[in-house]
Amino acid sequence: MGVKYVYFETMLALEIQARKPSDSPDALRTKGAIPAVFYGPKETSTPIAVDERKLEHVWKTAGQTSVITLEGVGEKKDTLIHDVQFHPVTGRLLHADFYVLEKGKKIKIKVPLEWVGQAPAEKAGHILVKALHEIEIEVAPAELPHNLPVDLSKLENVGDHIKASQIPLPPSASLVTDGEDIVASVTEFKEEKVEITPAPETVILTAKPDEGAPGAAEGAAPAAEKKAEKKA
Repeated sequence: MGVKYVYFETMLALEIQARKPSDSPDALRTKGAIPAVFYGPKETSTPIAVDERKLEHVWKTAGQTSVITLEGVGEKKDTLIHDVQFHPVTGRLLHADFYVLEKGKKIKIKVPLEWVGQAPAEKAGHILVKALHEIEIEVAPAELPHNLPVDLSKLENVGDHIKASQIPLPPSASLVTDGEDIVASVTEFKEEKVEITPAPETVILTAKPDEGAPGAAEGAAPAAEKKAEKKA
């Protein structure tokens, strides 16, 4: 199976506007804009405003692993969405941070894994354990993948596993995550036998009168007196 990486060959772009100190976040949101900021190793932190609908579309499409070009304030800037804030009740976007990439330099980033195919061992009834859901790589921005495919069809038997070092990477990428880390593995399915212990039998004991009990002595006394009267 050939490995296919998902790139955004045409980088996503966002039109931005400079944000004045007097522009309150609530006033911007009322106008359909989101307060944001961009910064980087060679970029001072700059407050900006972005159209809410366009930012939502880019966020859903790109997430944090695709390059976004900001246009409208100074030179064009290639960025990554570094952080976003949402309203805890409505889920509406409230703020976004953009990290400006340095030209000609690779970036370190955690890329999500995409599970491809099905493990034959899992089809046979065993357990597939997915230990990692992302790995960190260092890569040129132009080759930054949206995700990294993991071919599960290689897991045929119990004990088979895939290490981080076995995941194919783009040509410019190098692995930052420990290569020995297990990404996915197969363990044997064992059906547990539940032993049912029978409940103990209930024995009902019936009490017998005690020969030496006071009642027995009292019952015997009148009988002895009657026998004495007959003899007399």
